Amino acid sequence: MSVQLPDLATDCQNLFIDGTWCSSVSGKHLPVSTPIDRSEIASVPMGCDEDVDDAYRAAADAQDEWKEKSPSERKAVLERVLEAVKDHKDALVSALAVEGGSTKIKGRIEVENTLGFIDHSTNLPFEFFGKTGPSPIPERENKIRRTPTGVVGVISPWNFPLSLTMRAVAPAIALGNSVVIKPSSKTPITGGLIIARLFEMAGLPDGVINVVTGYGSDIGDDMAAHTDADVIAFTGSTGVGRRVSKFAAEQLTEQAMELGGNNPHIVLDDSDVENAVEAGVFGTFLHQGQVCISINRHLVHESIYDEYIKALTARIDNLPVGDPRDDETVIGPIIDEGQRDELADYISRTVEQGGKVETGGDVENLYFEPTVISGVTNEMAVACNEHFGPIAPVIPFSSDEEAVQIANDTEYGLAASVYGGNLDRAKTVGKRIEAGMVHINDQPINSNPRVPFGGKKASGMGQFNGKAIVRKFTEPQWISVQNEPRTYPF
Repeated sequence: MSVQLPDLATDCQNLFIDGTWCSSVSGKHLPVSTPIDRSEIASVPMGCDEDVDDAYRAAADAQDEWKEKSPSERKAVLERVLEAVKDHKDALVSALAVEGGSTKIKGRIEVENTLGFIDHSTNLPFEFFGKTGPSPIPERENKIRRTPTGVVGVISPWNFPLSLTMRAVAPAIALGNSVVIKPSSKTPITGGLIIARLFEMAGLPDGVINVVTGYGSDIGDDMAAHTDADVIAFTGSTGVGRRVSKFAAEQLTEQAMELGGNNPHIVLDDSDVENAVEAGVFGTFLHQGQVCISINRHLVHESIYDEYIKALTARIDNLPVGDPRDDETVIGPIIDEGQRDELADYISRTVEQGGKVETGGDVENLYFEPTVISGVTNEMAVACNEHFGPIAPVIPFSSDEEAVQIANDTEYGLAASVYGGNLDRAKTVGKRIEAGMVHINDQPINSNPRVPFGGKKASGMGQFNGKAIVRKFTEPQWISVQNEPRTYPF
């Protein structure tokens, strides 16, 4: 199969609804600017509620026929999408760099994650079978089968737009659902329009996938509250997630939501400091720290605190900052001015509160130097907020008990990591962390399509991946068969 991906500048002028590339009812467009130099790279439709209605209507109509397709037919479509992504790896990495500021390192990781989600989904149609259970009533068969939930609304983020959109889209389609995607207005191409093109060229029937671009402030509420939405899959901030959840709940719509995090990296006193720092650097600075599961706080035992600070500072002083399209770049640009200014404010307030900038903190345009801050406490601005940037606040602790207390002293509970020489001890600490995902002798940026992914507390509800997403995107149905006449009590 030959797939021509859309050109960022010329081929992204339309929405994708019911198998047709069409204009928005609003007739308006919104500019898409690259964080590399803030130049305009494309102009996409400014979708409105009427477009959302059209997309959901098309999805609902198409789903009736799509759910009846054989497992082999659904698998074949996904396999063609898988091959298309493989064939266009370099083009996708380039698109992620230009639209979202992804370095090549991050872009390759994202494309590989995308391939993993699709590959895993190719097998889901064949796992979609019923079970037979016992009955206390003579000559009765109880069968439990799972049916597609229906229409899945996907509201996806800008930081990993391709993979986190595909994380919901691929299993939804594999399981017989149809989809409406509302990508972030910051990355509407890699988070939506490219995905529509991939499935279109793979032969997916009209209406099974639909994309409406636009501002969340304009169409987000209708996406979440639409009566044709049977599931809302959302990835984004906790603040926006609460609003999305409120509107979805009013319609009794099922939800899968990955929200914010304030993820700790706990370094125990028996750790190999060099290895703990290596993990900490990757877990903090991949994609400029703009990752929900990145390290937000380094919690380091006081006996190795100074050594850790020194090693961490030396390590990040050598991280190349620059154009994400360059092979050697590790730190690219922040997504936009609002994010940049918020980071600068967190650092300024933390210094006023007593923190010390050991290195970094300087900003040029959207290029934010990787920063280490020592002398931090959990109450300081850069630690109590999800800063979502290339900043490493380092907090000392004196005991395992204190480390756990500091780690859990947040409204979030998404991911965490614990480093230590004694694995049993590290695992014991890890089990006490109030997070949906905990990684021992590693860092928290990990994903596996076969393993449930989600958080606790204000970090979300429901889970993605594995059997968890199958439960979200399908519904159980009990069918009983009475093979012989039954005797009733009256």
